[in-house]
Amino acid sequence: MDPHRGRGAQEIPANRFEALCLHTDEDAWVDDDPRPLKTTFLWDDSKSVLNSNDSEDLSFEYSVNPYRGCEHGCSYCYARTYHEYLGYSAGLDFESKIVVKENAPRLLEAAFAKPSYKPAMIAMSGVTDCYQPIERKLEITRRCLEVMVRFRQPVGLITKNALIARDVDHLGELARHQATCVFISVTSLDPKLARILEPRASSPRARLDAIRALADHGIPVGVSAAPMIPALNDSELPAILEAVKEAGGSFAFYTTVRLPGAVAPVFSSWLDRHFPERKEKILKRIRGTHGGKLNSNVPGARMRGSGEPVGQLRALFHASCRRLGLATRPPQLSTEAFRRVMPGQGELF
Repeated sequence: MDPHRGRGAQEIPANRFEALCLHTDEDAWVDDDPRPLKTTFLWDDSKSVLNSNDSEDLSFEYSVNPYRGCEHGCSYCYARTYHEYLGYSAGLDFESKIVVKENAPRLLEAAFAKPSYKPAMIAMSGVTDCYQPIERKLEITRRCLEVMVRFRQPVGLITKNALIARDVDHLGELARHQATCVFISVTSLDPKLARILEPRASSPRARLDAIRALADHGIPVGVSAAPMIPALNDSELPAILEAVKEAGGSFAFYTTVRLPGAVAPVFSSWLDRHFPERKEKILKRIRGTHGGKLNSNVPGARMRGSGEPVGQLRALFHASCRRLGLATRPPQLSTEAFRRVMPGQGELF
């Protein structure tokens, strides 16, 4: 039984940026506290919230991440390594110490109002999910969308939380100006697998319901089947695409898993707990997609991998999309409707 129920990681691996690391002798004391690990929320007072992107294999110019760290607890998440830059671990700290950008909506408004700002595509959840559980209470993402509606700023979102359906009003308004599209992440249709793979994310059924709700409101929505993990969930890809099409999705995307830095031991430990009999097979196949390693940083190849099995998965994806009538790219968003609104001065066209 996992000592930290509801968490993807069970350990706090050493932070590669810290000179000192504390190791506890597990036999020296006994912790009989039955309570699950509590999440701590830390306020971020950053003076800017727009992050520029210059990666050649990403299709957006800016990203906005209202939260750093993620309670969803996905053991495979490549973003775990970013928590090390904050002085925390990529393990339990990543999912239990969440940095919150409370001022994100105000900072966005100030950025958009500057005469020097040139409107371009913004991605939300470029690193961590902008609809993680605390969003239900704090509504930072919703307030960011309110700002984007005022400015008619194009934004693409990706999430594995059905909470996004709450914001169909703002997303629907942006959709009227070809200024939004949404990817719902679906990695498995098996609720048992999804529960241990992504402990605090919405169930597969809830995610499909969210796709249906967004589509019913005229919001372009599709699926991010990411990541596909060899010998674990990759065989589900055609079924996921079919379920998304039935729910009203119109486009699809997928990636193969990669395990950078400290993510590798976190995921390996997760396999030990849940799939020990398949662990070596899964890791061997992951290495087979990244030139013998568990990760690749090569633009263009890092998210899809290379080799014959990767080619077979790619062919399966495209054949399934053709059969179902799913586009393999999201709709192109437009900046033509962008309008600069000065705080307290109405709208300037």
